[in-house]
Amino acid sequence: MIKKVALIVAHPDDETLWAGGLVLSHPEWDWFVVCLARKYDEDRAPKFYKVMDILGASGVMGDMEDGPEQFPLAEEDVEQRILELLPERFFDLIITHDLNGEYTRHLRHEESSRAVLQLWTQERISSKELWTFAYEDGLRAYAPQAIKAAELYHVLPPQIWQRKYDIMTKIYGFNSHSWEAQATPRAEAFWKFTAHTAALSRLTHIEKK
Repeated sequence: MIKKVALIVAHPDDETLWAGGLVLSHPEWDWFVVCLARKYDEDRAPKFYKVMDILGASGVMGDMEDGPEQFPLAEEDVEQRILELLPERFFDLIITHDLNGEYTRHLRHEESSRAVLQLWTQERISSKELWTFAYEDGLRAYAPQAIKAAELYHVLPPQIWQRKYDIMTKIYGFNSHSWEAQATPRAEAFWKFTAHTAALSRLTHIEKK
């Protein structure tokens, strides 16, 4: 049975860095990628759509504010942008950033995650399962690593990782010494939610920190 999957990320390249191996491993799934920022970026936007062709996915970009100052965005504004970009409201699976982000720290990743989880628990978007990326960097002590204790953890086959790395370096254009190229994970992991109560519990726990 073909899965209809929405992959919701903040930036072009997030879909490849954190879930590219999963996408490449499941070409039979119906992938739709929502990238919330950089719609008018003359460099990154064309590359994003080229990557969609390589991944066999459909995709759309938004223009969420992403300047270097990274001031907080209103939660309802991020939620509304997601709703505007999604072509429909029901998917078999929705995947997005984790509430802690994937490294220390990127506000837009955290805001995107919070918005998706809020929309999902409020049933304004729907899916049988919701997964969030599961990575940590030891508070910047090392490059982001997939969390082995996550519900889903998979070491990528060498050929899949190489295709993922090639997208980062040959399509997005990051040189081999860049943070992005060196951080490209060889394993991918995801936290898995099937019940709104579990997602709400995680939201509450993170907000109390």
